[in-house]
Amino acid sequence: MEDLNKLHQEQIGDHHIGTSAETPLRADAFLMPDNQKIEAIAEHYHKIMEILGLDLTDDSLSGTPYRVGKMYVKELFSGLDPKNKPKISVFDNKYEYNKMLVESQITFNSSCEHHFLPIVGVAHIGYISSGKVIGLSKMNRIVDYYGRRPQVQERMTIQIFNELKAALQTDDVIVVVEAEHLCVSSRGVNDKSSKTTTLEYGGKFEDDQIRNDFFKMI
Repeated sequence: MEDLNKLHQEQIGDHHIGTSAETPLRADAFLMPDNQKIEAIAEHYHKIMEILGLDLTDDSLSGTPYRVGKMYVKELFSGLDPKNKPKISVFDNKYEYNKMLVESQITFNSSCEHHFLPIVGVAHIGYISSGKVIGLSKMNRIVDYYGRRPQVQERMTIQIFNELKAALQTDDVIVVVEAEHLCVSSRGVNDKSSKTTTLEYGGKFEDDQIRNDFFKMI
């Protein structure tokens, strides 16, 4: 039975199944302080490295478990913690600009939640103001925030889309994410050239012409 469960979990990962638009988190996810999380991860990673046969008395390796723990909590997966969510500045559209605004080539780094390997890519965002505009850098920060967690690209795209809709108080938003997944390029099929593209849009972007204008701009 244990072998069957392991096989099932491996098949789920390989088939890239997502569960919902929300990142799966336990209710007690943030009860432990960051410093304790770092120490706990370091302890477990020390065991992993020992199991792999590495000599942790070596100067080059001795600090690795702590560095990994700190990297997970403070950098790679910092987007899990709501306290790190960027404050979104929106302003009245006093200049009455009513055409499309596009910010393209927003770079991000994320991690595949099935193998914890990097996802590296760019996001393209467009919106049409319904009376509010957002600070340009805030779009970069939103992408970065949702990228810094174990992710599925489809979910990340929807999360960015929903966050922008809520901030701008409009459905007239479009998000495209293009990324390379190292779980595809560095293991398994070892495909070095493929990229994955996801898309979410609503409101006026349901119109083919407006959507095509966005695609031309990016």
